[in-house]
Parts: sequence; structure tokens; C-alpha cells
Amino acid sequence: MKPVIGCLGAGRMGRGIAVVFAFAGHQVVVVDFKEREGSAFDALAAEVDAEIRSTLGILSRIGLMSPDLLDVIADRITVVPLREAAATLPRCDVIFEGVPEILALKQAALAEASRLAGERPIIASTTSTILVDDLAGSIEHPGRFLNAHWLNPAYLVPLIELSPGKLTAPEITARMKALLEGIGKVPVVCAARPGFIVPRIQTLAMNEAARMVEEGVASAEDIDKAVIYGFGFRFAVLGLLEFIDWGGGDILHHASRYLVEALGDSRYAAPDIIASNMRDGRIGMKTGQGFMNYDGVDQAAYREQRLAAFASALRAMGLARDPVA
Repeated sequence: MKPVIGCLGAGRMGRGIAVVFAFAGHQVVVVDFKEREGSAFDALAAEVDAEIRSTLGILSRIGLMSPDLLDVIADRITVVPLREAAATLPRCDVIFEGVPEILALKQAALAEASRLAGERPIIASTTSTILVDDLAGSIEHPGRFLNAHWLNPAYLVPLIELSPGKLTAPEITARMKALLEGIGKVPVVCAARPGFIVPRIQTLAMNEAARMVEEGVASAEDIDKAVIYGFGFRFAVLGLLEFIDWGGGDILHHASRYLVEALGDSRYAAPDIIASNMRDGRIGMKTGQGFMNYDGVDQAAYREQRLAAFASALRAMGLARDPVA
């Protein structure tokens, strides 16, 4: 029997998560955690159903599912009003909170939901900005609580950032990881620090791209082409830290120093870990140690495997060409 999933809040995130789990065969209950009159709730429920069916229609048209399954998957999702939360939430095995990003609002919703649900369900906030420990105090039995940050669109992006707090029981994090891996997602665990992983990296990158337009470095169109066909192309295969190891941390060290001097801006300076890795001989693949451990790795086979992944990406983008005979 697959776990029953609860989505607290009927907004974009709740709808997206509902599609993900229904697609994977789970029964899902979307709880509209806002007081509404009957007619207003009926209109909302119809809107949620229409959007879910629209999303599934898109997934069928882009080849991710058969259109014959649309009704089967959509019918696994039930939308209920707040007045039914007390009867609904205790039946859920995992509850994802997705109410608006307002601390007091989330605290109130989580407090009420945890009280109504009882101590059994795992509860996760999908917040992208509020730290888990700032919310955990609102939860009854906080050992079953953590953050699970989904990236939009939730039904396509594989990554989910899990952030357990000081009170989160380790087995809860392990159970959440297993649940998400079981539906084809890729969970990673990060400390309860502002920005998680992806928002910290992408905020720097997006601001730098905007700054280059401001400085007249290139047009917006060419900067985005550079990201898609260069930056993004490489990092869809190699992780950032793996890429440092691939070229060598010493290259990043010298490139960073050059940019600091040439642009007169310390924001390009490498962090201390780059220099300390160099001092300790952890330069990357060429020394067998970097951010990753390459001891015992057949480096020739490893490089070829990564190059094969680049070739697959080229073909997917329609950019692979046959050689001229």
C-alpha cells in the first residue's frame, strides 16, 4: 500500500506536488487550508482539478505519459475544504505544507495541521526562504518535521532539497529520502542555512547575468545563449565541484585572482577552501583527490563516460553533427 500524501494549501506548489505523487500511483489529498464559503470552495476545487488535468495533458503531449492515463491519475487527487481537515489529515502518511511564504501564516498552519493530524504523519514545509528551526516550534512532535524544498515545476524538476532541523529525527530524513527516491526524484540533504543550495548558487548567477547586461558586456540574448550552450550544457553533466576537480582547483585559484585584479571586485575571490586544498595537494583528478575522491577510479573510463553524457546532451539539443567524410 503506497503512502497517502497530503498537500496543505491548494496553490501552485500543492497542485504540482499532487501531480507528482498521483503520477507515481499515490492517493493525494489537497487540503484548502483557508476558510471559504461553499460556492467559493467549489470554484477553487474546479480550478485545481482543471489545472491538474491541464498539466497531465501537457505531460502526455510531451511524451511522458499516455493520454489514456489522464483520468486515472487525476482521479487519485481529492481536494477538500478546511472543515474536512480534521478527518482527512490523520489518514495521511506524509503532509507537505505549501501555504504562502509568510512566517506567521506558515507557523499557524503548521501548528493547526500538526494538531489535527496527530503524531503519526511526517510533516514537511516546502518553503524556499524560511529555515526549518524557525518553524519547528509550531509543530506538535517536531521530531517528524523537516523542510523539503521543491523547485518549480515540481512535476518536472528532479531535485528536492531536504533540510532537517535540530529536532528532526534522523529516521524521518531517511524515510523522506526513500519516499522521494521511490517516485523518481533526487533528494539532497543540506544544513539549515539561508538559501539552501540551489537558490544560493542561482541568485549569484542571475545577478551576475543581469549585471553584465547593465555593464554592456553582451546582449541579454547572447548571455542567455552562453548560459544554455556553455555554462548550463557543461553543468548538466558535471557538477560544479566535480568540474573544479576535472580542470584542477589551481586553475580556479589563478582565474579568480585574475578576475579580482582585472575587474577590481573581491566578489570573484576564491574561498579559503580552494587555497587549503592546493596546499594539501587536493587539486583534483590529476592528484587523485579534490572535492571528490578519485582513488581507485579508472580516470580514462570516467572521462569517456562523462564525454558520452555530453554527446547525449548534444543529440537531445539537436546540435550533434555527422563528420564530413
